[in-house]
Amino acid sequence: MLPDTLETPTNKSLEQLKQTMFENVRLRLGGDIIDLELDPQHFEAAYDYTVRTYRQRAQNATHESYTLMTILKDVDTYTLPNEFINVRALFRRTVGLETGPGSSSFDPFSSAILNTYLLNYNFTGGMATYNFYAGYVELAARMFGGFLTYTFDPVTKVLRITRDFKGSGEQILVWADVQKPETSLLQDPGVGPWITDFVLATCKKIMGEAREKFATIAGPGGGTALNGAAMKAEGDAEQARLIQDLKDYVDYSQPLTWVQG
Repeated sequence: MLPDTLETPTNKSLEQLKQTMFENVRLRLGGDIIDLELDPQHFEAAYDYTVRTYRQRAQNATHESYTLMTILKDVDTYTLPNEFINVRALFRRTVGLETGPGSSSFDPFSSAILNTYLLNYNFTGGMATYNFYAGYVELAARMFGGFLTYTFDPVTKVLRITRDFKGSGEQILVWADVQKPETSLLQDPGVGPWITDFVLATCKKIMGEAREKFATIAGPGGGTALNGAAMKAEGDAEQARLIQDLKDYVDYSQPLTWVQG
């Protein structure tokens, strides 16, 4: 790896990342437009900007995922796929057990408690007793390694678990937020129309930038004035409306819920 290469999923250097951003901005300002019509790269720039804007602002751009990850001995750092943007929690199969290939040994005591106090509650025990037992299991997990502490970098996708595992083969459950693929976004009945409208608004602004550069087209009678300023104003108004639509959850995103505390 080159010394100026960032530790990012794209493996691009800082200069490459900056040039990619500058090229997108240049195209959005109407660069390379000579015949007052958009070229394919301008549509790509508008689409890329639209997808990035939607992923930044909309809850429906992600979905919850539960993934099993295999632990390796003496390894505490793992790199997750690029689609992972947030890790909510890590769960272990048992209460701190590290022996065996899968650390998922059968607990007959738990099964006996389940059969006696939950399934046969008409004869003995009851829901309250089972609730006490479930609380005991959760407390034991908190005390003896059932829950794992970690750090996750959303840029490099590096997951670092603050625990020294003494064996390989254990599987832990990763509860994470994962980006939906673009194919799903485009086919979503709530997201697809929004992306189309935002791309259209962005293209209007790009064409407005190009037409303002020329102002008029030579022709009989003094030429024709171009509507660059009007197209930019229309694009700005449509983008503002579409951003407000995201705040109104027209894309089927989940609204904010009550927060206590």
